[in-house]
Amino acid sequence: MSRIQANGIDIEYDTFGDDKGPALLLIMGGGSQMIYWEAGFCEMLAERGCHVIRFDNRDIGLSTKFDEAGVPDIAAAMAGQPVTPAYTLEDMADDAVGLLDALHIDKAHVCGASVGGMIAQVVAYRHPTRVLSLTSIMSSTGNPELPRIADDVLAEVYKPIPAEREAFVTHQTDMWRKLWSPGFPFEEERLRRLLGESFDRSYYPQGMARQGLAVVAHGYRKSSIASIEAPTLVIHGDRDPFMSLEGGRETARLIPGAKLLVIEGMGHDLPTPAWPRIVDAMADHMRQAAR
Repeated sequence: MSRIQANGIDIEYDTFGDDKGPALLLIMGGGSQMIYWEAGFCEMLAERGCHVIRFDNRDIGLSTKFDEAGVPDIAAAMAGQPVTPAYTLEDMADDAVGLLDALHIDKAHVCGASVGGMIAQVVAYRHPTRVLSLTSIMSSTGNPELPRIADDVLAEVYKPIPAEREAFVTHQTDMWRKLWSPGFPFEEERLRRLLGESFDRSYYPQGMARQGLAVVAHGYRKSSIASIEAPTLVIHGDRDPFMSLEGGRETARLIPGAKLLVIEGMGHDLPTPAWPRIVDAMADHMRQAAR
């Protein structure tokens, strides 16, 4: 893993595959470090000929933290009270493009998961000449009329996070049980290993809160999403309890010519048995976009 200055901050990143292949920039979701794009998944994409780049978004992992901004009141923001974010999704999108600049990459395929999908959408409409194709996985549009997250799921995601390693791993495992794909086996051993690695690498829950506020403040940019011209693939599970399938469907409806792949039984995660189908779909999409 390496660190580089981009868009005025330090960004931790990692690469897989031949750097002479087409670049594929992976953007992970809110509060999740780049290691949630697991090495095995990245290697599968690299085997399809991609130069895969994953990175820590600002305020998470080993990239620059915004301690001076303090911890925002997410509940107040979600209730409609005025709260000023420390940064915006536009800033986070500019980080992604700044990383491409620093790596001397003119154009890239861009893929985002969850909140990372929203950031990828911003990259696509804010920096259209830099995007070869867009893939949005288990993401949404910010439309307030879409189905709301169930109260029990929301409570699990935003309950206080323990600062002791084993308590953290258990707490986060319980959260992921709520988000997991009901059509696939619950991979507890894999999950606990990843969560332990995440804790050891960077325990920093306040970054998740500030990223969450950036999402709330972003709102619904319907016309901007509809202006995206990059060939787009939307991948979504039909059992997602956090960002509903309707959010994926709307994303695909808004972006001209977008394709929608619905994965039966998938929730708000990337279950290992679904990797081949997701990677194959992404590889086909990128090949078609390059024609």
